[in-house]
This record gives sequence, structure tokens and C-alpha cells, in this order.
Amino acid sequence: MARRPQLTGRAAVLAIVVCAIAMSLAYPIREYVAQRRYIAQLEQQRAKELAEIKEQEDRYRQHFDPGYIKRQGRERLFYCDPGRKCYVVMRERQGQSQGQGGSIPAGGKKAVTSPWYQTLWESVEAADSGTGAKVAGTGG
Repeated sequence: MARRPQLTGRAAVLAIVVCAIAMSLAYPIREYVAQRRYIAQLEQQRAKELAEIKEQEDRYRQHFDPGYIKRQGRERLFYCDPGRKCYVVMRERQGQSQGQGGSIPAGGKKAVTSPWYQTLWESVEAADSGTGAKVAGTGG
């Protein structure tokens, strides 16, 4: 009884055909996966841009709302409705404490301030020299 070889001609041809099919399908499958990933990224980007467009449209519609316009006028431009008293609270300047009031120091005498033109010239000189320090005193 003759021993049969383990790898026959048919098995070799079948193995070659299977390898050829696998090799021919590898590139299209890789491209399919890459395209699906790209499509998912585009869909995320589209959703983000649609949300931004909606936000911009909402902001655009706000400008036609009379209440919004009045509120912005009061907050940003310090407008006041006729017949109402409006106050603007200014921030404290650096160097002033809570108890001191504006230009009158704790001693009770008025603080000496330079004229506005001198303050202007000192600020020009400070800008020219590059120190950029704030000049004390306000004119007006």
C-alpha cells in the first residue's frame, strides 16, 4: 500500500486560490473601513456646524427682541429709560482704600492733581520711553 502525499495538487491549488481571494479583498475592506470612519467624522462635523448655525440664528433673532435691545442698552451703553434715575458704580482706583472718598485723602485736605494737559504730556512721555506706567491724577 502506497503512502499518499499529505499535500495534493488540488489542496495546493485550493490554498493558492484562497490566498488570492484574501489578498484581493484586503485592500477594498481597508478602504471601506477608512471611508466609514471619514463619513462618521463628517457627520460629527456637520452636527457641530448645524448647532453653531442654530446658535447664530438665535443670536440674530435676539436683535429683533425689544426687551433684549433695551437690556443691552442699559448694560453695555448705560442708557436709562425716561423718568428713571440710573446710577453707574465705578470701580475703585488702585491705591484707594474703601474708606477714602475719591480725591479727598484721610487728612481732610484736597489731593493735589496736575492739570489735564500735564497729565496728557506725561502719559505721552511714558509711552515714548516704554515704561507705560500710569500717571497719577486726572484732569477734567
